[in-house]
Parts: sequence; C-alpha cells; structure tokens
Amino acid sequence: MLFAVSMTFIDQTIVSIAAPSIVDELDLSASGMQWVVNAYLLSLAAFFALGGRLADILGHRRMMVIGTLVFVISSALCGCVPDNSFAQSWLIIFRATQGLGAALMFPAALAVVVAVFPVEKRGRALALFFGLSGALTALGPLLGGWLTSWTWRAIFWVNVPVAIIALVLTALAHIPHRPRRERLDVPGAVLVALGMGLSVLGLQQASAWGWSSVATWACVIGGLAILVVFCLYELRVEQPLIKLQVFRDKAFAVDCAVLFFSMLAFVPVFFFASVYAQVSLSASPNQAALFLLYFFIGFAIASQWGGRILDNRGARPAMKLGTALGAVGFALWAGKLTDLSMHDQWPYAALAGAGIGFLLSPASTDAVNRSIDASYGEVTGITQTVRNYAAAIGLAVFGTILTHVTTDKVVETLESKGVPADQAREAARDIAEAVTGQPDAKSPDGEGAVATTMREAMSTIRLDFAQANQWVFYGMAIALGIAFLCALMHPGTRVTEDASTTGRKPADD
Repeated sequence: MLFAVSMTFIDQTIVSIAAPSIVDELDLSASGMQWVVNAYLLSLAAFFALGGRLADILGHRRMMVIGTLVFVISSALCGCVPDNSFAQSWLIIFRATQGLGAALMFPAALAVVVAVFPVEKRGRALALFFGLSGALTALGPLLGGWLTSWTWRAIFWVNVPVAIIALVLTALAHIPHRPRRERLDVPGAVLVALGMGLSVLGLQQASAWGWSSVATWACVIGGLAILVVFCLYELRVEQPLIKLQVFRDKAFAVDCAVLFFSMLAFVPVFFFASVYAQVSLSASPNQAALFLLYFFIGFAIASQWGGRILDNRGARPAMKLGTALGAVGFALWAGKLTDLSMHDQWPYAALAGAGIGFLLSPASTDAVNRSIDASYGEVTGITQTVRNYAAAIGLAVFGTILTHVTTDKVVETLESKGVPADQAREAARDIAEAVTGQPDAKSPDGEGAVATTMREAMSTIRLDFAQANQWVFYGMAIALGIAFLCALMHPGTRVTEDASTTGRKPADD
C-alpha cells in the first residue's frame, strides 16, 4: 500500500520544479500553470470523501486497483500532451483525472493498513504511513529536478513502472475482499465537488478577474454556500457521504483545523519556492531542487521525532511544537528572500520543514484513530479532503497575491526608468503572467524602448519578484500561527484502545 500511494504524494509537488520548463515549452501563462498544479489538488479534495465511501461499499482491494489504473493512465496522458493551443486544457483535464485516481486509491490503501494493525501498534504504523507520505511529498521536487534535466514529460511517465509494481504487489498480498451493502450518497458527492471547485475557481481567477469582479465573489461565496448546503444535507441523510458527527469529538476537530491551516503552506511552498529559485536566484531545475532539499531535510528529521512524541505523549505536544517552529521558520525565511542568496536561507528553510514534520503525522494519525462509529475509510476521506482543499486554497490565494504584488512592483520599477504608465502596466502584467525562470537568458525580445528598458532592469525585476514572494511566505507563517492557536485547544487525550471492539478510551496527556 505504501508503494501504491507513493505516486499520489510525489505528484502533489513534482510538477512544481518543472513548472518553468513546462511554461516555456508549451507557452502557458503563470495562472494556467498554477491550474495545472491545482487541478490535481482540487480533484483530490473534491473526490476523497467519495473515494473513502466507495472503498467501504465496493471493497478496499477493488477500489485500490481501480484508482491505480485511473491514476497511471492519466499520468501517461499528461506526459503525452501535444505542443499546440490545446496543451493547457489537456494538462489540466488529465491532472484532474490523476487526482480522481489518487482519491479513489488512497482511502482504500489506508483502510487496508489500519485493518492489519491493532490499536496499540497502529500509532507507529500510521506514523510511518503518514510520515513517509509527507516525505514523499517533499521528495517530489528533488525527483522532479533530476527528471526535468532529461525531459519534463518524464515526471509523469515515471508513474507507469511504479504503478505496475504496485499492482503486482497488491495481487501478491491477497487482500481480503469485504464489500458492504450500503447506498452511495451521490447528491452529497456532487455538492462537495461543486462547492470546492467553485470556491477555489474564484480564488484562483481573482488574479485575472480582480477582487472587485462580481464573477470572483460569485464563485467564492457561491462555492462556500454550496458547502454549507452539503453539510446540512449530510446531517439529514440516512447514509451520508461523510459522517459529520465525528466533529463532535473536540480532538478530531482540532486535528482537522491544524491540518487545514498547516496545509495552506506545506504543498504550496514547493511551487512558490521552486519558481522563486528559478526566477530570482536564476537557478536551474536541479539547483532549485537542491534549494528545496533544505526544507526536506528538516522535515525528514522532525517527522521521526514527531512520531515518537505521538506514541509517548499524544498529538498535542507535537502539534504545538510543530506549528510554532513552522510559523517562526517561514517568517525568518521570508525575511531572507530578498538577499538573493541560496546559501543564507538554508537554516530557515530547514526550520520551516521541521515544523511541518513535527505536526503532520501526529495530527493525521490522531484524527484517524478517532473514527468513532465511522469507518476508517470515511474518516480518512474527511482528513485528506481537509488537507487537499487547504492546499488548493493556499495555491490559489498565494498565487493571486504573488501575481498582484509582482505586477505592482514591476510597474514601479519600469516607471522609475521612464516607461509610460500604461506600457509599464502591460509589460509588468506580461512578466507576472509568464514567469518562466532564468530571466537573464529569457529576457524580452525586440528593440523597442520598453523591451530595452526591461532587459536592463532584469536584475531589479528579480528583486521585485523576491519581494512579492515575501508576501507569500509571510502569509504561510501566519497560517502556521493560526494552526498553533488551534493546537492549544486540543484536549490532550489519546486513543488507547480499539474503538471498534472496546470503545474509544481516551487517556490524559
């Protein structure tokens, strides 16, 4: 099961490192590239609850195989994207179906793992499961940097041999087939997918439509309203897609809140740090991957300690420590971005990674252990929906902020060099929407006054982009700060006996 889900987590971040290369070869806009990344996350969030429910109804083994097949076929098609005007739509569509495959696969895989271990051993097993999944998320950019040096299409094709091995291992594992005769909540599945899709669409397109646009707010408010309707519907239906009663457990609700605010930073940081390295630091994809290695090292070390803290003292201490370190790390990292020195930033990147490492596995494992009368598939659907919806929102919101701030700062730079305001605004918008990395090598063509001025100002524009990224990283620090406040409200209890046989027995921390 670990081998199977490795693809889903790597694909959350592997595209980030190849983004400049994809944008340059296929002539995508920056907002279009963000949608290529976000389509996967949004699809994961929208269909995770459905995947968890289908795994319970149709059987864990069957849904794991179906999800793997959908995922790997979509991966192969992403790698075969044509170099024409349909390229952007092609990538977004099949990235979304990739997310659907992952959403069908992951809850089934986790349910199999949970069924194997008794509760007294489950904490360590799930800590390994979630810790490895987080490590693979962080490993994505490193693998992406190596593959992109050959061709960016390989970041999708690499999933094919991995999927084949996963399917062979699944067949050898002889997983029992245990379907349940229950109804599927189709209206609930439609409502949650529509609500999440609309709300993220509004946030993502705010950079293009503007925050004063009626369309922006119609999508955001409309999407949130649909999610409210979804919650009200789920509380009334006999066999809901998600059993919202699990949120009555205060510890579970706090776990989900901590996951939500921390995931606003965790997955998006790989995209923004990668593009920052390739634009502001003029780094190659491989160099950008090494830049992100600092974050990964901090994450990997701290995730081991976080699992031990969970086993010995419960989730609350690990979450408090992790959110506090993460907030401080992201804030200090943001302050160093304008130094334009990769070497000076590594301690703060590692500190930010350590913060996420401390909290990710404990929060996820503690939430799954508090399933009450819901199945583990359903509870996993809830926690993973929260995680991926937050990641999609983070990418959309921070992407919009980055575009707006970059545009404003480049306008100031060009106007200070004598470019007329309207031409400066148009040129700045082009730069913000076409971030392709290596600005020295890809500076504007042409002999006109604006193009000449922009070429001469590229060093200043790199600094402008770094200053715009500071807003993003400070935003991530604020998200972790809010997560810290949420962690303080955790009751500190631990699940020490199997709820399915003896009832949940909380132990004071």
